[in-house]
Amino acid sequence: MDDRAVISSDSHIVEPPELFIDRMDPKYNDRIPHLVHEDPYDFWYVDNQKLGVLGSFGASAGMRFDRPQDIIREGRMKDILPGGYNPHARIQDMDLDGVYADVLYPSIGLELYGIEDKQILRDIFAAYNDWLSDYCSSYPNRLKGIAMILLDDEIHAGIKDLYKAAEGGFVGAMISVFPSPQHFYDQPMYEPFWQVAQELDMTLSLHVSTNRPSPVKSPTTSGVSQSGANRVNAEYWVRMSLCHLVLSGVFERFPDLRVIEVEHDLAWLPFFFNRLDITYKERTTQTPYRYKGGFLPSDFMRRNVFHSFQEDDLGIRDRDIIGVENLLWGSDYPHAESTFPKSQEILDRILCDVPDEERALIVGGNASKLYKFT
Repeated sequence: MDDRAVISSDSHIVEPPELFIDRMDPKYNDRIPHLVHEDPYDFWYVDNQKLGVLGSFGASAGMRFDRPQDIIREGRMKDILPGGYNPHARIQDMDLDGVYADVLYPSIGLELYGIEDKQILRDIFAAYNDWLSDYCSSYPNRLKGIAMILLDDEIHAGIKDLYKAAEGGFVGAMISVFPSPQHFYDQPMYEPFWQVAQELDMTLSLHVSTNRPSPVKSPTTSGVSQSGANRVNAEYWVRMSLCHLVLSGVFERFPDLRVIEVEHDLAWLPFFFNRLDITYKERTTQTPYRYKGGFLPSDFMRRNVFHSFQEDDLGIRDRDIIGVENLLWGSDYPHAESTFPKSQEILDRILCDVPDEERALIVGGNASKLYKFT
């Protein structure tokens, strides 16, 4: 692979209507995720919940550049870009957009982390992982999948799923960006999972919009959709999870564990680094875990945590604080906010003052190393 090749560290498939019906035990009946054709839109029904997400998840790609006022959350499957569910069409779109390889996340699957029933959710994730493995197999050097993993308090089940993901060729695994209530990531019960992820060399992803259910409900505009305020402050949840991981010493105990936070952009990170270090130094009663060797929280952020972003000019300006080798660009294809089909134009703009060697790392080199592209 050319060292200058562009790799999207955050792209998405769009789940086809038959995915779960074909691959899940029929005992679940109508609880299986399925698409219902209504007038005028199609809706996913999952475990008796209605989720209207097709428009922004694949029917509006590119619209932000000339018709942003027409972007809506609802949509119809017939309007979805074929590359969302057809790997051959995806490769054509990647070539059009100047992208050599994609690291793949789900679409409706992101919001499925909000399903409370753990048994059906684990089976949903298994069906998705099997389908995504098949999808990537058509172009194994250009399409790499991220498996969906459910933890909660069933850590051994999560470990079993992580082993299966590694055996299936996945390059990473996604856990909820913020776990179930009282199951924060600083708890000792997760230690075996961190250990296995380290041993398997599997990067763990914290992707936006994958919170587990909580009694504290965020205000919404309709259904499960985010309000403007929720979207503006989307990085709140990943900040909390990263604090739990860093301040509890997880990365000191597991020095080769890698975590990537996805689709939260970058500009908040320098302030976050500073607050971590100040709190660690000045509020020792609130940060009782003490690192060996004089390390600070920001040292672990730069060593163990990576960041996938789209077009954050301010974050690029502060790349030396965050760590150039920790930054991975992503197109978010085919979602409404994706850079497709103008990814090269956008990269030229936001990286116009970045030296060539740093640009090569950000647009593909770091992703190639993290996810072992060849």
